[in-house]
Amino acid sequence: MTARETRVGQVYEPGKVRFLRRELRPLAPDEALIRVRASAICGSDVHIARGKHPSAPLPVTIGHEFSGDLVELGEAVQGFRTGDRVTVEPCTVCGKCEACRRGDYNDCENIRFTYRDGDGAMADYVIVRESQLYRLPEGMPYEVGALMEPMAVATHGVRRAGVKLGDTVLILGAGPIGLLTAAMCRKAGAQRIFISDGSPERLALAKELGATDAIDRHTDEAVEAVMRLTGGRGVDISFECVGRESCLHQALFALRKGGTAVVAGIYEEADPSFPVGRLVTHELHVLGTQGYCRDFPIVLRAAQELPMEKLISHVFPLSQLQQAIDAALDPKVKNNKIVILPDGGEKNE
Repeated sequence: MTARETRVGQVYEPGKVRFLRRELRPLAPDEALIRVRASAICGSDVHIARGKHPSAPLPVTIGHEFSGDLVELGEAVQGFRTGDRVTVEPCTVCGKCEACRRGDYNDCENIRFTYRDGDGAMADYVIVRESQLYRLPEGMPYEVGALMEPMAVATHGVRRAGVKLGDTVLILGAGPIGLLTAAMCRKAGAQRIFISDGSPERLALAKELGATDAIDRHTDEAVEAVMRLTGGRGVDISFECVGRESCLHQALFALRKGGTAVVAGIYEEADPSFPVGRLVTHELHVLGTQGYCRDFPIVLRAAQELPMEKLISHVFPLSQLQQAIDAALDPKVKNNKIVILPDGGEKNE
């Protein structure tokens, strides 16, 4: 591999990964070249690997949760220096549409994500715009820096919901987004945070991160548990972080009258059924959430107060990306966040 070449991981058919070798193009004036030091497998990467992501048909280069070092800067980049340790907000927006002009760039009419328009960060190097860069706090490991993107997703959902002091919350799914949603709900002041999942290990971690009540879905149905534990009232806010029809229904039926459901899961089925009657009789609010908007500065501060390393269950070198994807797809493997280190399997500090 030459000095101006990079490996790029691509899912080319369901469950199968290959590497492309790409020459690194010259930088535009506002761009930076990042040497990737850590990249995490996202839930959306898993949907892609199954060939079932609704917005990313195969083949797709993958990797958008990452951190690394700046090794080359475009001539117009002024806010950063080579050697800076950074993480990246991986969405690209037009800056011209109505949503962008009012500051809601997450609703950009032309929003895209770096891995869909160019190359993903399951790679040695990646090119991004200066506007997407954030410095890592001093002492934050690269592996944790790679988790700022999913933490921003969770934070955006919590902010969308308006979680406030004293609220009761139900989170369906204790994957990374659900776990980080619990953490940010606690930071927002929620008094009681229920979380439902089938993994005892994930439920235990959820309580470390801020959940107050763990509901094992194998032994206790979420709605029944919530109603029992709230005296029949229900919760103020629910978060559906799985992407299943059954979880969507639970998110709605666990709410008090006038409550709010936030839908964060990616649905592989195009048209899940929706209990409209419940929406009417209980005057419920339903919000969708995708991505982030002005959330990265918040999470870079908040992450320093949380045991983020505990979310990482597996570490693989980039050369074993296929094995990493196999682990992510295997329901028998107890995985949480799988991190890829291009330089090898040793953790980076």
